[in-house]
Amino acid sequence: MTSSLIDSLYFGDTFGNPAMRHVFSDESRFRSWLDVEAAVARTQARLGLIPVGAAEEISRAAVIERLDLAAMKEEYERVGFPILPLVHQLAKACSPESARWVHWGATTQDIVDTGLVLQMRDGFGMIEPQIDEVIGAVARLARDHRDTVMAGRTFQQQAAPITFGFKAAVWLDELIRHRERLSEIKRRALVCQFGGAVGTLATLGQDGHAVLDALARELGLETPSISWHTARDGWAEAIFWLAMVGATLAKIATEIATLMRTEVDEVREPFAPGRGGSSTLPQKRNPIACPIIIAIGNRLRECVGTQLTAMIQEHERSVAGQPLEWLVIPDAFVLTSGALKQAFGILDRLTVDAERMRANLDSGGGFLMAEAVMMGLAPHTGRNQAHDIVYAAASRAMEAGDTLRSALRADPLVTAHLSASQIDALLEPANYTGSAGAMVDAVLAQVERR
Repeated sequence: MTSSLIDSLYFGDTFGNPAMRHVFSDESRFRSWLDVEAAVARTQARLGLIPVGAAEEISRAAVIERLDLAAMKEEYERVGFPILPLVHQLAKACSPESARWVHWGATTQDIVDTGLVLQMRDGFGMIEPQIDEVIGAVARLARDHRDTVMAGRTFQQQAAPITFGFKAAVWLDELIRHRERLSEIKRRALVCQFGGAVGTLATLGQDGHAVLDALARELGLETPSISWHTARDGWAEAIFWLAMVGATLAKIATEIATLMRTEVDEVREPFAPGRGGSSTLPQKRNPIACPIIIAIGNRLRECVGTQLTAMIQEHERSVAGQPLEWLVIPDAFVLTSGALKQAFGILDRLTVDAERMRANLDSGGGFLMAEAVMMGLAPHTGRNQAHDIVYAAASRAMEAGDTLRSALRADPLVTAHLSASQIDALLEPANYTGSAGAMVDAVLAQVERR
């Protein structure tokens, strides 16, 4: 049994997915440690620091099937450090002649950090196609609804017309920037760690940096200029990136859930019989994926705070920094993957009700077109006077429960400059979406260039 929702048999595939959980499972963790130990041996053998035969035997023994996991766990609970039991198990799987070269020049943090980097690389490798899927789904929404007019809202109130394609393109532009940031972040986060006890590789003499460089190449990782045992900004940046992705998805989910309100009802999550049903209210079709995405976004922001705390470390090895990262990093990857999965499920089949959007535009008495009328009147009266004229007309209409159209047609300060047909044209929402279509096209062009 598990107490964590992301590992739960019942909830786990809602908040994450099996493949990403496997990336950060015990099995993958032990395998990554073994891969690092084997790579250390092979690298040192190529540089003539340990016998080639020993490196070959260590590499053959560095498989999870050779580990006595129960004995490892027992020793770990006694010793308190995770790598020494692994080293003992690996040495036990080798001949005495080869065993003496296991973990040569390394320290626990070298293996744990580099092992976790390998897991993070696999995690990013899974997230990349997921975010690309979401980008594709949002791009389709932007393209399909480039000219679907709806109310733009500020401070929870109708403000001026936009298109749903414009709204989706704002999401899309943000997601594209996240995707572009990732290549930079990986360069700084997926870095080999190999520094020995205090980071100087003193046990390897003048060969230390050569080993580090060769080890990084062996593992396909970036080579640091200096050990980063207490410099955790690269990982903090990685978690911050995951949290930014989560925040963007949570923003989208919040918008969709808000637009699903009965009084608005302009978009809906994909529906299947029974989906979103209430245990109490049989008529309801509640948002289901949106609350999960919002919750994950909130949790990821908390992960950032913890990872930033892990940056504050003393001397050349911190007392408490590493365990914080062990808690935060796997959860952040699993949760982000879960949010992307949920987001794609919504966005790929989102119901967009253009008729309802138009009805909501028309239900407001035309007041969201006040700015358009002001700008139509401004060439005749000046902008400030036009503002005052339209403000007064809108105020009279609101107090009388009338429409803006009626108030404008009855106002001689307006009709002195604008005919009834001109007023009607200025009150048509489709005529006042500005450069929305061109902006959508510009964002879609970014997708096509990728």
